[in-house]
Formats: sequence, C-alpha cells, structure tokens
Amino acid sequence: MNVELTQGPIFRRLIRFALPLMLGNLLQQLYNVADTLIVGRFVGSDALAAVGSAYTLMTFLTSVLLGLSMGSGAVFSIRYGEGDQEGLKAGIFHSFLLIGAVAAVMNFIVFLFIDPIMGLLQVPSDVYPLMREYLWIIFAGIPAVFLYNYFASLLRAVGNSVTPLIFLAVSALLNIGLDLLFVVGFQWSVAGAAFATVLSQYVSGAGIVIYTMARFPELRLQRRHLRFRSSVMKEIANLSFLTCIQQSVMNFGILMVQGLVNSFGSVIMAAFAAAVKIDSFAYLPVQDFGNAFSTFVAQNYGARKPGRVFAGFRCAVLTSVLFSLGVSAVVFLFARPLMHIFVDHSETAIVAAGVEYLRVEGSFYWGIGILFLLYGFYRAVKKPMMSIVLTVISLGLRVALAYTLSSVPFLGVTGIWMSVPIGWAAADLTGLLCYLRCRKTLLPEENSRSSGTVS
Repeated sequence: MNVELTQGPIFRRLIRFALPLMLGNLLQQLYNVADTLIVGRFVGSDALAAVGSAYTLMTFLTSVLLGLSMGSGAVFSIRYGEGDQEGLKAGIFHSFLLIGAVAAVMNFIVFLFIDPIMGLLQVPSDVYPLMREYLWIIFAGIPAVFLYNYFASLLRAVGNSVTPLIFLAVSALLNIGLDLLFVVGFQWSVAGAAFATVLSQYVSGAGIVIYTMARFPELRLQRRHLRFRSSVMKEIANLSFLTCIQQSVMNFGILMVQGLVNSFGSVIMAAFAAAVKIDSFAYLPVQDFGNAFSTFVAQNYGARKPGRVFAGFRCAVLTSVLFSLGVSAVVFLFARPLMHIFVDHSETAIVAAGVEYLRVEGSFYWGIGILFLLYGFYRAVKKPMMSIVLTVISLGLRVALAYTLSSVPFLGVTGIWMSVPIGWAAADLTGLLCYLRCRKTLLPEENSRSSGTVS
C-alpha cells in the first residue's frame, strides 16, 4: 500500500502515489458539492447562494488546518526519507499538540464571531438567515476536519495515499445519502445539508484515527515520545505556520473576492457559487499532484538525492501542463452543460454569468497547475516563505485587479474573472525564475546519487 518515492521510475511512482490523492480530494469536494447540488435543485437559488458562500468561508477555515497539516507532513516526509523513526514520532506528538490547539481555538472564535464574519462577507439580507443557519451547524465539524487532515497528511508522508481515499469514499457516499434524506426526505432545507456534511466528516475523521492506530503500529507513540522538546516544536511550528499562512493568505484573498462578488447581488452570487464548484473539480487533480510532488521532493530531500528531485521537477511540470490544457478544453466547450448540473435551465441569468466565469478562468488552468507544483517544491525543501511570496503575488494581484477592473463600466463582473489568470501567471514567472537562479542552493549537494529513470 505504501509507495517508495526515493527510488525507481519517477513518473510511474509519482502517478501511483498521486492518483489516490486526486480521487480522495475529488470525493472530499463532494461534501459541499452534494449540498450545493441538492439544495440548488430542491430548495432554491437563495439557499444555493447561502451554501455556496458558506463553502468559500469553510474553505478558508479548513485551509488553516490543512496548511498546518501539510507543513507537518513535509517534516514527516523528510524524517521518513532520512530513516529517522524516532524523529518522526517526536514530530507526530508535537504537531498533534500544536494543530489540535489551533483547531480548538479556531472553533471557539468562529462561533463567537459568526455575525461579524458574515458582515465582512457582505451577505445580502435575503440570503443572511439561511447562510447563518448553515454555518452554525457546519462549524461543529471543524474538529473532524482537523482529525482527518492531520492523519491523512501523516499517512501520505510515509507513502500511503490509499487509506485516506478509502475513508473519504465511504464518507462522501454517506454525505450524499444523508443529504437526500435530510433535505429531500425530511425537508430540513440548508440545516439538513449541514447536518449531513458534519456527520460524514466525523465518520472520516474518527475512522482514519482508529484505523491508523490499529493497522500502522510503526506510527504509534511510546511514553518516551511524549516528552516536550522545544527544538522539535520550533521546527514543526516554523514549517507548519508558514505553510498555514500561505494556505490562509490564498483563501483569505478568495474570501475578499467573495465579498466583492456578493456586492453584485444574488444572481452573480449564485452563479459564482455553482461555477466555483466546477472550477474546484477541474483543477483539483493538479492541486493534488502538487501535494504528491511535495511528498516526493521532501522524501528525496531527506534522502539527499537532489538529482532525483530536479528530474522529478521537469517531469511534474510537463505532466501538469498537459493535463491542465486538456481540462481547460473540456471546461470551455461544456461550460453551459456543467452549469446546468447545479442550476435549473430556467435560471438563464445565473447560467450565463457562470459560463462566462468558466470560459475566462478555465482557459488558464495550466497557470495554477504550475503554481501548485511550486508551492509543493518550496515547502518540501524547507523554504515555505517562498510559497508565501508566490501566494501574495498571485492573490494580491488578483484582489487588486478584481476591485480595479470590476469598477470599469464595460467590464463589470468580468473584471473579477480576468484577474485570476493574471495573478497565476505573475506568480509562476516569479517562482520559476527563483528556481532556475537558485537551484544549486535549494538542495543539499553532498550526495547527488542517481536520480533514477523518469519513465
């Protein structure tokens, strides 16, 4: 079940490790997509707008825990590549304490400040009650989000990407079934969708914890590992928090764009809610490929195999770009039928706005594909600050251009869509130039053993 990433053919090992990540995250997206699809079809456009806007907020909150888990996962991968079992277990203990504490504090804050948060998002009055009801329930799932993402990152760090997929598959199917039962059967509206999501999240979160402890004894901690060491916590905290900042800045920028979208009214809000779901599915595989590549780089970084990392970088960029171009073609050609999955044919204004979004942004998925690889690379070689720089460039430019271009009379909301690929391209150029100029200083050079075959 584990994939050895420090030896063997690079392309085949990367794909074999990445595929379960891709499938798993596609299933994870089904949590909110099922809510959006069923609510949009059986409750109405206001409920669709409420659930869609809540999704953007929850993505931001999840990004905090995901960023911390990904940062810790990079440390786990490095220790695993070094063959340092004691260091790996010390990292597991310290990172669990750190991320668990952050999850608890975050859960308290969002419940306490739910109304100011919704005010910041400029939620229209006709959507406000539904969105508040949905969020009040969905916030209760934050502990489950922490458990799943933490243990999924741990398992992936040691080359196991299949187990997280299995638990997500069960949970996603459960979520769809409960959505139909609560929303369609019991007619609980957005509250039913929220209950379905939270219950499913706890199934995946609790399940992966129990399974990991039962089936992976090599990851169990002994009493000697439960001793606090400031040096270990410092290393975990540095990489975890910088990765968290990168993820949070990225999603906070998206949250600011959501506020701007909301100011255009419920039609654009609903169109954006539906189109973003399609968007997320479209580029999710390259995002997960970037995360798989990060694990590949981290393990080989720990094993002191820079030649293998450089060969993998070339292979990963080519794979990501080719895949992204294919997805862009599909989204561009089938934008309208894709929108009809979420929105009734009679909602012509919503569909038209969503189609425009997909055709403008969807033509440039190669840009975000490269960007995800750069994020993963810099995180894996312990340069997470560079990932933050790239995120600030990408999202900062996107937000600035969104507000600027949308104020131009003949562009309007189209200016928001145009800002996205421009931000991606600027960040890609910066990241690639840094890689090319500083390549020799980014990785250890004391051992440049065979890079392995690329095929």
